[in-house]
Amino acid sequence: MNEHRERVLRDLVQRVESEYLEMPGLSLTPSQAQRILGLDQPTCHDVLAELTANGFLRRTQRGTYVREASI
Repeated sequence: MNEHRERVLRDLVQRVESEYLEMPGLSLTPSQAQRILGLDQPTCHDVLAELTANGFLRRTQRGTYVREASI
């Protein structure tokens, strides 16, 4: 991944973290996150995967992403 893409991805991860922190109980499917955040599918997938890998989000059995601390 090139440096520019890494920086953009980092910024998007911080933005999505902020959205989840500002809205407790937020629960989004990947397609909802894509639409609400204005991201293309691959970028949205990368952001959600990063937030899941670092323990900030988790994917529920229904396929939505929720904040780990809100469970």
